[in-house]
Amino acid sequence: MSSTTTGRPSSRTKSRRAPPTFYIPLNITLYICLVSCGIAAFLSPIQDCDEVFNFWEPTHYLDHGYGLQTWEYSPVYSIRSWLYVSIHATVGKIGSFFFKTKSSEFYAIRLFLAIFCASCQTRLYSAICRTLSPRIGLLFLMIAAFSPGMFHSSAAFLPSSFTMYMSMLGLTAFLDWRGGQKVAQGIMWFGLGAIVGWPFAGALIVPLLLEEMVIGFIAGSLRKIMVAIGGGILRCLAILASEIIIDYAFLRKFAIVPWNIVAYNIFGGEGRGPEIFGTEAWTFYFKNLLLNFNVWFVFALLSGPFLLLQAVFRPHATTKETLFRTVTLITPFYMWLSIFTLQQHKEERFMYPAYPFLILNASISFHMVLSYIGSTNPKELVGRLPAKLKLMAVMSLVLVAINAGLLRTVGMITAYRAPLKVFEPLQHPGIGQTGESVCFGKEWYRFPSSFFLPDGMRAKFIRSEFRGLLPGEFPDAADYRSLFEGTSQIPTGMNDRNQEDPGKYIDIAQCSFLVDSSFPGRPVTELEPDYIHDETRWEPLSCESFLDASKTSLLGRLIWIPDLPFVPGRFRRHWGEYCLLQRKKD
Repeated sequence: MSSTTTGRPSSRTKSRRAPPTFYIPLNITLYICLVSCGIAAFLSPIQDCDEVFNFWEPTHYLDHGYGLQTWEYSPVYSIRSWLYVSIHATVGKIGSFFFKTKSSEFYAIRLFLAIFCASCQTRLYSAICRTLSPRIGLLFLMIAAFSPGMFHSSAAFLPSSFTMYMSMLGLTAFLDWRGGQKVAQGIMWFGLGAIVGWPFAGALIVPLLLEEMVIGFIAGSLRKIMVAIGGGILRCLAILASEIIIDYAFLRKFAIVPWNIVAYNIFGGEGRGPEIFGTEAWTFYFKNLLLNFNVWFVFALLSGPFLLLQAVFRPHATTKETLFRTVTLITPFYMWLSIFTLQQHKEERFMYPAYPFLILNASISFHMVLSYIGSTNPKELVGRLPAKLKLMAVMSLVLVAINAGLLRTVGMITAYRAPLKVFEPLQHPGIGQTGESVCFGKEWYRFPSSFFLPDGMRAKFIRSEFRGLLPGEFPDAADYRSLFEGTSQIPTGMNDRNQEDPGKYIDIAQCSFLVDSSFPGRPVTELEPDYIHDETRWEPLSCESFLDASKTSLLGRLIWIPDLPFVPGRFRRHWGEYCLLQRKKD
């Protein structure tokens, strides 16, 4: 109600103020997202060795002329796109003009990813606030900023993270009708994620497209919608053509990488396909998402049942249009979770593209709960409860969720960041020499990439208990011409069955440096001795603490627990060593 400066009611017609479009202004939202994603860029451990060998190493090859190569980049199989890698290599190359060390280039690329992710989050927040509800937007921002899942995925150099960015932009286009419907633009964003990122993510757009077609049919504008869909498809074909051209330049052959990915994963045949890299129980994603989103994952799962209950018992709060719109928005997450739960091979990163939809589901679900709790209708039980009691219950839940997310995030950083830190001494003058090798045995899968090794030093592998296929090496390239020749050569010793190639190993006598770990709870073997305590041959150059999961309780593995005397021993985290060793001189 407007009033005069004296505090008296105005003589003008009384009217309610329009509700704010944003509870948090867009510029502040962007800063929040930048801080959240920026912390991930600088502190997040690398979750998956695929990120290193399939993306960081080819990027290092483009920028520095050497690097490790996986079978996926062999022209024989060509299931990785050079377009995706080239974008990031360009960022790294620009970064090299400003930074002296290669590790700084690594963080420059990560920071670029963080900024891009934060921008996508802000755009989606804006669309949610404008078209759904400022409160749903606020909940979306809160969950995205404090969830371990978004912390892991926001700055990861993975196609699934890229697809997550595109999912946010695509969903924004379908939500925001300012200036007219943006069907073609939405298709383009989802298509970009599917073509350049991960082809399976194209499934996320299906419910959104069906909604547009149904609305078009009811409104008599189906032809207009079909024209827009055709325009979106043409944009996707242009993106696909660009990718084919780029890949042809690198592979010297015609290849449709998105199709190759689908063909290998679905039609690979016996002894091929993702299952050869391990399988998990159907509960894997439920446990993983509960860890990464805690109570918000539960609310995401309950969004459908809550909507049904609201439609049945509180019909005044849900119009037919709102019900149809909400069903459309919550369906993609359910669909994605169902599809990948049925797959035998499961990995955390496979859920990344659906994270924005998970958060949106949770936000809508919690919004419905808040609407019900906020009722003052004396005919309802909740309406007779004291407002302070309801506020206390809601705030307690929110604070528990935020703190659980922060404890999980801090726990991951403090427990597993050692591989990103132990290589720092190699940057000091006189430590490492050009041509020397840094070797990896049982710790091969935690190698953070050649960006952490000085120029001229190479990563090599020695034998361990692992019996799968290790990466090989791209041919050295001194200029761009030899670079393209190197990427188009068919490497030896590669296969798509994860069969070991003995040619990938060198003798340990050729190693000037060695990365190894030592855990009290892990037995040593002939192929995996305790090199750290072999004082006759090796001396520690740099050591960092690394969580000993075999000795640490479940609670200590899940969240951060302070190493303080008053914490009972059974709850404390126990540690091993992760070291960079230098061969002793004779």
